Amino acid sequence: MTSSTPGTQSPHSRVVVIGGGLAGVRLAQRLGGSGDVTLIGEEPHAPYNRVLLADVLSGRLGPEVIGLPPVPGEFLRTRAVRVDRADRIVHCADGSVVPYGTLVLATGSNPVLPPLRGLFEPGAADLPRGVHAFRTMDDCLALSEAVVPGTRVVVIGGGLLGVSAARALAVRGAQVVLTQQGDRLMERQLDPAASALVHRHLTELGVEVHTECRVRGVRQTGGAIRSVELADGYVLGTDLTVLACGVRPRTGLAQAAGLDVRRGIVVDDELRTSDPHIRAIGDCAEHSGEARCLAAPALEQADALADALISPQDARPYSGTRALTRLTLHNGSPGSAPLDLAAFGDPEHRPDDDVVQLADATRGTYRKVVVRDDRLVGGVLLGELTAVGALARAWEADDLLPDDGSPLLHLLTQDGGL
Repeated sequence: MTSSTPGTQSPHSRVVVIGGGLAGVRLAQRLGGSGDVTLIGEEPHAPYNRVLLADVLSGRLGPEVIGLPPVPGEFLRTRAVRVDRADRIVHCADGSVVPYGTLVLATGSNPVLPPLRGLFEPGAADLPRGVHAFRTMDDCLALSEAVVPGTRVVVIGGGLLGVSAARALAVRGAQVVLTQQGDRLMERQLDPAASALVHRHLTELGVEVHTECRVRGVRQTGGAIRSVELADGYVLGTDLTVLACGVRPRTGLAQAAGLDVRRGIVVDDELRTSDPHIRAIGDCAEHSGEARCLAAPALEQADALADALISPQDARPYSGTRALTRLTLHNGSPGSAPLDLAAFGDPEHRPDDDVVQLADATRGTYRKVVVRDDRLVGGVLLGELTAVGALARAWEADDLLPDDGSPLLHLLTQDGGL
């Protein structure tokens, strides 16, 4: 075994961050000038912005464009395999042993692999040929290499990730079928009217969309998955199958170390786990019963923890993130406008809520905000996002709105500066 001993400070003054995603890299960058920091990341690629993978898959951006700024301090490209809490040491797959004063778990999330008949052979650990998850740069590059114009692709999952993957593959010239078990696309972020516009946009790209459609299994031919079987018995022929069924917090390292884990690694308002020397941030963390698995909370948690570690006396407790979802769907035609989308809070209104909607079917634009107990609680905008900055600020402030309604209409129609 080898021991990693960067810097000259005591090993127990060191901050060790496990995870080279947005949260881990942001924290390492913030701490880089203020102490002894080691980042451990297992992917072979330099850290990158996972949010932009769909743009790499579509060909709009090269992999190098979505790289994150260089990480200060030591960066170990290896996999952390065990945390020794008693001696405060991280053991890595390459044999290195890294002592820590504070350990930060930013291990991210894993793709959900649905229990489909025929997906895994007995004893198999890897996905069969022709099936891809869509979570990492390796997933993206493998799909890019496999797709040529005319390739038949079935995307399983009609959430944010599935919609992004289907759009990117269609732009590449693939014949895409998108299956969604729910009754509409992106049901967690969008109301029915907004979802219908996304549905129309994908259809115009040539994507065949099936909602209320449960996939029962996959079938192999010649050692590769060549068909997808739906619950009603209909069979879709395919060359590639993309699993976009959501993600779950990656907690195996924490569980093996005996930390408190529910859906994610349980943390308090200081982002501490059940071990006072170990923190957790990003997709793997569960705060106040929620594991959000979104970029905005991951970055806010990284910033909050950096403040706490740099200047504990001035740091504020982390109280949660009010996350806004943004997505741009390009249709691949030169000179044609993309479909921009933003959603925040709860766009589904209750009987006693006040709702303001502005829709233009010709231009394909839609704006809706929901007011509950005189507060802005949610909204969705498609087609034009000029008002999203002002709306997001009003929502994040959570202040009472004036009762004449005019400021809200002004927010919907003004240039919000974002």
